Amino acid sequence: MKPTQAVPSATALPPKPRNLFPVWLATVLAVLWLIVRDLEISFETLAYGVADMGEYFSRYREPDFSNLSRYMELMGVTLATALWGTVFALVVAFFLAPLAARNFTPHPLAYRAAREALNFMRAMPDLLLALIFVAALGLGPLPGALALGVHTAGFLGKFFAESLERVDQGVYEGVAATGANFPQRVMYAGWPSILREALGYVLYILDRNVRMASVLGLVGAGGIGLALHDTLRLFDYGQSAALILVILATILIIDYASAWLRRRLG
Repeated sequence: MKPTQAVPSATALPPKPRNLFPVWLATVLAVLWLIVRDLEISFETLAYGVADMGEYFSRYREPDFSNLSRYMELMGVTLATALWGTVFALVVAFFLAPLAARNFTPHPLAYRAAREALNFMRAMPDLLLALIFVAALGLGPLPGALALGVHTAGFLGKFFAESLERVDQGVYEGVAATGANFPQRVMYAGWPSILREALGYVLYILDRNVRMASVLGLVGAGGIGLALHDTLRLFDYGQSAALILVILATILIIDYASAWLRRRLG
């Protein structure tokens, strides 16, 4: 008769997870209370404000498209402002990004100078730059394009530099082993490795600049935003509504087009 084998004891079940819902609920309520207290929010004032906003937006019920050709021409100026601002940002980022990549820059001082330059450009708001360029150059699309270009060059340069840092170091070493200098490593190892990613970033910046170009017109940077500012000052709600709809339609078309291009690139 075979000896009876011992039955191993059952493994103990893990402890039941704690219910943290009350903790999260209390945290959310505490944050909301802090927001209401610090911002001095009055729910009675908000209720009256909603009614006032409803009355104000009702003035835009009848868009006036009698000058549609002029609106489209102004929208074209806004698109050109966004396009050339993006081109300016791309050129600046193209030269600064390799210097701002830690594993690619030829010298630590060049790395620090490029990084600080990109940080400065990112820190300067579009509207502030537009006001400065309008004061220096006068009204028109040029100040808007320069403002968009300077600000977004900081973002594009940072995006490109971080992409260059993620490239496998062996790619750079392989090109350097052929005797290539720094510009040749940039052109034959750096940019080809991140081309698809860089194109996606450029499309994103262009999409963003179209939106901002319409806003910069409000401070005198030309385009459809300037016309919208003038009609709002004259309380011409019909033309204002038409201009807003033209801006909205253009932005939606560009948004869908850029999303389609990003999917194709991906």
